[in-house]
Amino acid sequence: MYNEYFHFSELPFSIAPDPHFIFMSARHQEGLAHLLYGINHGGGFVALTGEVGTGKTTLCHCLLQQLPENIDIALILNPKLDAIELLATICDELRIAYDKHQHSLKNLIDALNQHLLTAHANGRRTVLVIDEAQNLSLEVLEQVRLLTNLETTKTKLLQIILVGQPELKDLLNRRELRQLNQRITARYHLLPLSLPETRTYIRHRLMMCKGDPDLFKEKAIDKIFHYSKGIPRIINIISHCALLGAYSTDTRVITPAIIKRAAKETLAPTHDKPFWLKPILAGLALSCLAIGLYYKTYYASNQAPPKIKTIIPDALPEKPSIGPLVPAKVAPTVIKHEPPVAETKPFSAWLADPALTLSAGLSNALKRWGKEPPTSQQVDCNTALKMGLKCQFDKGNWKDLLAFNRPVVLEFSLSPETKHYVLLTAIKDGRPTFAFDHDVTFPLADVLSFWDGYYVLLWQPPKPGVNMIFPGQSSDNVVWLRERLAAIDGVNPEVKNRRFFDADLKARVVNFQRTYHLKQDGKVGIQTIFHLDNATGAQGSPHLKQD
Repeated sequence: MYNEYFHFSELPFSIAPDPHFIFMSARHQEGLAHLLYGINHGGGFVALTGEVGTGKTTLCHCLLQQLPENIDIALILNPKLDAIELLATICDELRIAYDKHQHSLKNLIDALNQHLLTAHANGRRTVLVIDEAQNLSLEVLEQVRLLTNLETTKTKLLQIILVGQPELKDLLNRRELRQLNQRITARYHLLPLSLPETRTYIRHRLMMCKGDPDLFKEKAIDKIFHYSKGIPRIINIISHCALLGAYSTDTRVITPAIIKRAAKETLAPTHDKPFWLKPILAGLALSCLAIGLYYKTYYASNQAPPKIKTIIPDALPEKPSIGPLVPAKVAPTVIKHEPPVAETKPFSAWLADPALTLSAGLSNALKRWGKEPPTSQQVDCNTALKMGLKCQFDKGNWKDLLAFNRPVVLEFSLSPETKHYVLLTAIKDGRPTFAFDHDVTFPLADVLSFWDGYYVLLWQPPKPGVNMIFPGQSSDNVVWLRERLAAIDGVNPEVKNRRFFDADLKARVVNFQRTYHLKQDGKVGIQTIFHLDNATGAQGSPHLKQD
């Protein structure tokens, strides 16, 4: 969406483990050194652990690129398998033939052992990498340990690398796995990036896609580090959403405010209480407990409760005479109609509503124009045309919609056969608001992930009968064009024939088209007429509400 806007050659903050973007911090370099050492000088097991998103899988891909050519790799990405399924997957990765209809644990191990012996005889080594290893069961881990028993008198035939989250460390420390834990020759725990490394990381990724390394302000990067805690995957997610938000609001620099909004849209909300609240709550609980014990002890001793001394004033004022009771006048209750609360269900679930048809979207659009859509038939562009409005069906991007500054019906293709339509009416704090049975607001990133650029826009020509004005043409429409341009740029030169579309007028039209990123051909078509109308106020047209 924003590559062209920021002049990127590709997306700078994709969460895919692309080795082209790998950033080797001091921690990553040390982790890679441990892996290489374990493979070249060890035997048995190597363990790499780290929090979710710290770059373990990316580091493994980097490792695979640096291994010698005589090493064969079996990479297991889905370890939620039983022992037989795991062995079958290893054989598939190493292209070992076996009977897939009648395979047993023994047959698979025999086939694997024969392959490893043949590879060793040919001067090749075999490495097994298991990602997400914290999901392995105890039974499967024990079978994995037994694979290291495949050996010659001098060397292990299979090197195994276990990669997983911190839970893997706890799993390996269990007593049942002490034999496996003792065979780990190298282990490393990958930590998140520091603040200086986060700054370097962001600039590195921007430079790798030929972007401006100073696109993010220093304070913005500080905010990213605050929200991400230095975890690269979260840095990527927040940065991607921030670039999307900057693009949607036509901003060229990423500020802390944009980062705050991006983090709010992408990260799960936390419900942690303030640090000072727990001591206060604990103190209140203890106070209540003490008071309760006191009264329980007091009444249990059968003592009478303390007498309360009543103070009676010397003279009391006379009671006023009371007449018949008359109901007091009660002010009428004013019911305030609060604005509807934004939809809580995910955008994808809300979008699946079969009632979101083109007819419904156009009906809502007509209402914004103050038109009453027919209820007895489907509403289409012919219906709008009869009401004096034109349909413009086109494909564009989010910036085009903001530039239109009009309510617009967006088309969403849930499948090749299913299309849903919904009217965009406002942008609130960077979040799109749609009109259906009531207004609903969703994160921009969710909307853009489903929208492929197609839209339907209702608009009213600012001059009846104006559709296309060509250079060389002579008509009243040319006079109208001169008046519109004069209202925009303040230039109204004297010409011999104001009804004639001359070369000077074409140059002014081209300049206008360049300003609004339109096709610079000097011809005044629908797009140019629309933007001329917008630039001069678009009187009588509904506008997109933008804060």
